[in-house]
Amino acid sequence: MKRIVVVGGSIAAVTAAQSLRAEGYGGQVTVLSEEPHPPYSRVPLSKGVLAGRESVESALLPLPSEDIEFRTGARAVRLDTSGRTVTTADGTDIPYDGLVIATGARARRLTGDSDLVVRTLDDASRLAARLAAAHSAIVLGGGFLGMEIATTCRTLGLEVTIVDLVPPLLRLLGPWLAELAVAAARDHGIRVRVAPDGVEVLDEHRVRCGESVLTADVIVCAAGDVPNTDWLEDSGLALDAGGGLVTDACCRVAPGIVAAGDVVSRQGRRTPHWTNAVEQGRTAAASLLHGESAHPYRPDPYFWTEQSGLDIKISGELPLTGTPEVLAGSVDDRSALLRWHREGGTATAVAVNHRLPVIKLKRLGAGVPTPVPARTRART
Repeated sequence: MKRIVVVGGSIAAVTAAQSLRAEGYGGQVTVLSEEPHPPYSRVPLSKGVLAGRESVESALLPLPSEDIEFRTGARAVRLDTSGRTVTTADGTDIPYDGLVIATGARARRLTGDSDLVVRTLDDASRLAARLAAAHSAIVLGGGFLGMEIATTCRTLGLEVTIVDLVPPLLRLLGPWLAELAVAAARDHGIRVRVAPDGVEVLDEHRVRCGESVLTADVIVCAAGDVPNTDWLEDSGLALDAGGGLVTDACCRVAPGIVAAGDVVSRQGRRTPHWTNAVEQGRTAAASLLHGESAHPYRPDPYFWTEQSGLDIKISGELPLTGTPEVLAGSVDDRSALLRWHREGGTATAVAVNHRLPVIKLKRLGAGVPTPVPARTRART
């Protein structure tokens, strides 16, 4: 292959591009990023950047090596698989011999482009400016992102209400851990409102929840994301019911085409998390270069979130059911090392405000026995 094009500017795209070089590819690598910025991490956007504690520059990732062409402001609008070209918004046709699709996802919006969301660097900067002059905020959506945004708003001194459609909030975690996190949010001064009949955004300051109308200076939408696959609709590539791009176990989509990151659907499911994006980026690059001899993608279900005074790190599959085994610390003190046993002999390990190297947490999540020092064992 003389030229490999990587579509997307996310961590998955950058990882794939760098991995192509690490795997020994010597041809041209061109990365097409829709955004005007160099590559950056989304992790601090809802936290330090939004709160003003961290600069925009702190979110930037190391630039790809000089032998990788990185084009900003290059939004892909069409893929011609037979002609092997990607067309960008300015009408430029870019030929490829191999293609990596890593276009990620965009924020799901409830009313349109005017919604305040946190997905991109510009989104975070825009919302930060609005929060600086606000006294109250409503956050629509009770997932990881919504709870993190609510926490940041509360840290800035705003009155905060978080609204979700179906209890419990943070349902991805499972009821036990979600209840712990929601209790911490309430203790943090965040109001929680469940709207099983739906939410109607009346204007930029008012939201209807059932018979009630809530008002705030700022309304933030954190209602999930939508995979960026609109540009692939006429390509003939397989999309699932939610719009995710279907891949095989090696991140292959079609001959000469692989995919990685938030855009990917495996076994009918997307897993939009940092670790997943990095590992898929590496697998996609290897699969494109080595074909059938490449190793399949091995999911690494590791997640983390910081919200309402809780630093939660998770290794293992979600959601969690039942009551966990407490390996160390105290649940009452909200500082504990927990483990849920699952069918088939697997486990999920969770550290809540508990210092433990990630590698050890992952060993616990994989079901590998890991000694816990006697002084930190759970109180009985």
